[in-house]
Amino acid sequence: MFELEPFVYALTALLALATLAWLVSVAKRDVSIVDTIWSLMFVLAAFLYAATVPTPGTRTSLILALVSLWGLRLAGYITWRNWGEGEDRRYRAIRARNEPRFAFKSLYLVFWLQAGLAWVISLPLLAAVAAPAPIGVLDYVGVALWLVGFAFESVADFQLARFKSDPANRGQVMERGLWRYTRHPNYFGDFCIWWGFYLIALSAGGWWSVVSPVVVSVLLLKVSGVALLEQDIGERRPGYDEYAARTNAFFPGPVRERRAREEALR
Repeated sequence: MFELEPFVYALTALLALATLAWLVSVAKRDVSIVDTIWSLMFVLAAFLYAATVPTPGTRTSLILALVSLWGLRLAGYITWRNWGEGEDRRYRAIRARNEPRFAFKSLYLVFWLQAGLAWVISLPLLAAVAAPAPIGVLDYVGVALWLVGFAFESVADFQLARFKSDPANRGQVMERGLWRYTRHPNYFGDFCIWWGFYLIALSAGGWWSVVSPVVVSVLLLKVSGVALLEQDIGERRPGYDEYAARTNAFFPGPVRERRAREEALR
């Protein structure tokens, strides 16, 4: 059953967190901090939802554990990755398109927008923590899918960080480990995580929260994920087009060596 009151509380809290982060970004002239708080928004929302449940059950504890593990790991990784790097190129492009007064415009173009998206995407968390239904088969399937996603995202981040830490790899294309089978294993991991959360919510009767993984899927595949990252990467990264010819963009699959050779001969 959909509960409106905790959902509204969560929106208020997420907007407040986003506004605080915006104030920090204005002082630093760097809006990249929004990437750090992105996953923390879901942790905050989940705990707010759980706080409104009169008698929290096993599923409530499960959701809080899963979202905390995912959210804190991702926030920590992004903070470490971005430390001392300056503003991300995506946000520099947005800044250039929205000057003058981008400092103010970024409040709603970047921070409140992210808060709104996180609010909608958090629907399965609300559905799962609030339902008294007992743990069932779908919960186990959802957890299994979540674990696959968490493993993909965590391992892919580790492999990419290790690759970039070697000066010999500067300007090279990462195509080792999970990156050999999909060009975006971290995004695929995020995809699995949110469909996993949805299956847990579905087990609790939250079929209506399907909007969440659908939004995540569209964002990852068509908006801010694969589509945005690959707009001009072939121009910036020599060898990427050949890599793309033999490697699936999103869903993991076998390497297409024959197709890559044909593309190279054209």
